[in-house]
Amino acid sequence: MAILGSINPMLMRGLDGDKAWRLEDYVKRGGYAALTRILTEKVPPEAVISEVKKSVLRGRGGAGFPTGLKWSFMPRVFPIDKYIVCNSDEGEPGTFKDRDILSYNPHSVIEGMAIAAYAIGASRGYNYIHGEIWAIYKRFEEALDEARAAGYIGQNILGSGFDFELFAHHGYGAYVCGEETALIESIEGKKGQPRFKPPFPASFGLFGKPTTVNNTETLGSIPFIMNLGGDAYLEAGKANSGGTKIFSVSGHVNRPGNYEVPMGTPFSTLLELAGGVRGGRKLKAVIPGGSSAPVVPAEMMMETTMDYDSIAKTGSMLGSGAVIVMDESTCMVKALERLAFFYYEESCGQCTPCREGTNWMYRIIHRIENGQGRPGDLDLLKDITPNIMGRTICALGDAAAMPVQSFLKHFGDEFAYHIEHKQCLVPRELQRIGSGFFKATA
Repeated sequence: MAILGSINPMLMRGLDGDKAWRLEDYVKRGGYAALTRILTEKVPPEAVISEVKKSVLRGRGGAGFPTGLKWSFMPRVFPIDKYIVCNSDEGEPGTFKDRDILSYNPHSVIEGMAIAAYAIGASRGYNYIHGEIWAIYKRFEEALDEARAAGYIGQNILGSGFDFELFAHHGYGAYVCGEETALIESIEGKKGQPRFKPPFPASFGLFGKPTTVNNTETLGSIPFIMNLGGDAYLEAGKANSGGTKIFSVSGHVNRPGNYEVPMGTPFSTLLELAGGVRGGRKLKAVIPGGSSAPVVPAEMMMETTMDYDSIAKTGSMLGSGAVIVMDESTCMVKALERLAFFYYEESCGQCTPCREGTNWMYRIIHRIENGQGRPGDLDLLKDITPNIMGRTICALGDAAAMPVQSFLKHFGDEFAYHIEHKQCLVPRELQRIGSGFFKATA
């Protein structure tokens, strides 16, 4: 179990039991109380959306867009089919929180989706689950069966007249399907490629109908907001970053895993929860929001708190909350080579700047790492990245370019050393004790 520690947890509270994912255990923890209250008291959908707005819950999948505002975009006056979709296609390196939520607390997501459906007027929902976690997909299906049998999803839920059916959809492992329109295309049985926008999903989404797509952690947080109240949830975090956040901490730490802490928690506290830097070595750098987020040097990161605005001030992003820790043994050229290869492999090929640019960047970084770097390579990389960013249908091109920019900005001396000396700046004795989690694949 990857849930190792937390401070004032919500989604991860009480999940140390043998059957925490079962309906019986969830109900004992107060599960489905929010949905029951909303339906039996006939709380107006507008009031539900208002409460979510008060909470300042921002999308936990990476974009950080205010959830309540996103729900308000859905048209309510037209009597047409509408959909709520949960994005559980967790494919970015360093990110592994959503699979734990689905594995240990799936009913929080089901309840959250039912409440969201009620608020936006949706009658059907889909949970799109990453294609490489089949066991967790099956567990979510079991939770769906329990919820359906208990009357929490289906027709005339709790005798309220509200109908909502929910389905799990197994993805195919493509990283780009984490982009909401590519995900919609995949559910429809098409090749998972992003759509041009506009139109946006709120007006033309799944099967051409209004659709809202939210992340797993986002939807799993909804029952807690409705039980606590939006203001109380906001106070549990920080202004403009309400509530708690699950951070997936990996890399050179003694206890990698998922940690749920209040928004605004100092990075140093999160690092301490994860057991500190492995082997007592020095911290070198941190990627704070998944592999697409710009890297942050150690001295800057140690003075930062874990919330959207504070991370943005470092020049990076909170993103999905995947915190990749690198110690002094890390060769930054090798690390970037590994990341560049991932985005080169995962580009869907639809946009020329991304298709050609990711390949080009990887080949340049690969030759630098392998002692074949050329004097003009760093200037070439700096010229390529702005010609990818903002020029593609989806953000995968940006996700590939931002790490390159930040690695060169903060650790350009290592790249220059590789080019000039045909070897790594990091001493060999340190490299021997470093991990191989950034080993590149040619």
